[in-house]
Amino acid sequence: MRLDPFPATSFLSRAALALFVAGLLAACESPAPYGPRDAQQTTGYTDQQLAANRYRITFTGNAATKRETVENYLLLRAAEVTVRAGYPFFLFDTRDTQTKTTYLTSSLDAWPAWRGRGWYHHSWAWEGDVSTRPITSYEAYAEIVLLTAEQAKSEPRALQAQDVLGHIEPLAHPPQP
Repeated sequence: MRLDPFPATSFLSRAALALFVAGLLAACESPAPYGPRDAQQTTGYTDQQLAANRYRITFTGNAATKRETVENYLLLRAAEVTVRAGYPFFLFDTRDTQTKTTYLTSSLDAWPAWRGRGWYHHSWAWEGDVSTRPITSYEAYAEIVLLTAEQAKSEPRALQAQDVLGHIEPLAHPPQP
């Protein structure tokens, strides 16, 4: 027979506690900052030159980074690469955003088990309601083609890199108060 060590603890109070703890954990993570991704990081941008005027660009966010932000950072990086390479225009040859969803499962009732004459210190009784929530992150990737001003005249999909920088860069680097 298992005795509940906290008989006055109701389902609602356990659920509220679990939601509070989950909220605290979620609040600890902030959106991925705009910056390069290196071997020790899982978020940020990468770029690789494929040809004289072609690059592959990615931006990977974390669970706190909105899809729109990931896609804006990809666009920003494409404009930066274009300017750095000495071109005024670029276009997306291919572009996509992948969604990665994992699931976090937790119990709303995780109290130490009561065993006979005392606490059984090395065991936890996992019973009661189980909560599962999705955790979603995004990775955007593209291949871009860099264009001269003359080439851009005949390409309606061409984007002017300086215009993109003017619109998107303030989102990635907001003014500090």
